[in-house]
Amino acid sequence: MRGPAKGSWAAGLLLLAALTGCGSGEPAASSASPSGGAKDVTVFAAASLTGTFTELGKTFEAANPGTKVTFNFGSSATLAQQIVQGAPADVFAAASPATMKTVTDASLAGAPATFVRNKLRIAVPAANPAKVDELKDLSDPKVKVALCAEQVPCGAAAVKALAAAGVKVTPVTLEQDVKATLTKVELGEVDAALVYATDVLAAQGKVTGISFPEADQAINDYPIATLTKAPAGDLAKRFVDLVLSQQGKDVLTKAGFEAP
Repeated sequence: MRGPAKGSWAAGLLLLAALTGCGSGEPAASSASPSGGAKDVTVFAAASLTGTFTELGKTFEAANPGTKVTFNFGSSATLAQQIVQGAPADVFAAASPATMKTVTDASLAGAPATFVRNKLRIAVPAANPAKVDELKDLSDPKVKVALCAEQVPCGAAAVKALAAAGVKVTPVTLEQDVKATLTKVELGEVDAALVYATDVLAAQGKVTGISFPEADQAINDYPIATLTKAPAGDLAKRFVDLVLSQQGKDVLTKAGFEAP
């Protein structure tokens, strides 16, 4: 009797193991997303997109239960370099075609689509202590000015706008992205800065924005693309589709971005 008993016991264990294996596999299969099981999508985006993309990220998560959108906001130039150096990401939204080109030239992104445009404004503290009224006022050595560094899109746009106006400015600081530049104004550390119109709008009450005609000669187009090595390729495509949709356009234009 012992031989059959042992065989029956062993067979029972094998059956239990098989059932357990099936049981543990079923939830994983049912929760898998169309991206081969990936449930997170990572978006690298220009700092000026922080508010709008955060809102769109929540919309995307609500439409795709169980999915999490992780953002890396910063200077487009820095983000492009991070992608080229191998940082894992699914989507790249840049503040200029030049920074997107860094990624497409490395064959790391699909064909980009321009989804919005942005132009510069002069941002001054709410009380405007230096009495800045126009672009040429920034050339006064008594006026402390913050600019974005030239290699980042807001800095490149500032250089172009100042050249178009024939105005020479000696900034007291050069910042690595537009948010850091605007913060200098909000804290009262500078008298003025050149930042995007969208950032001025987002900081309403803390700063005052001043339009100037040469801004029309330094408009930045914003391209977006899925990355060729995206770990969550399908989710990446769907996030880009959301940004390009009417719903995405409504969020972006409300924030002050212009249609391309």
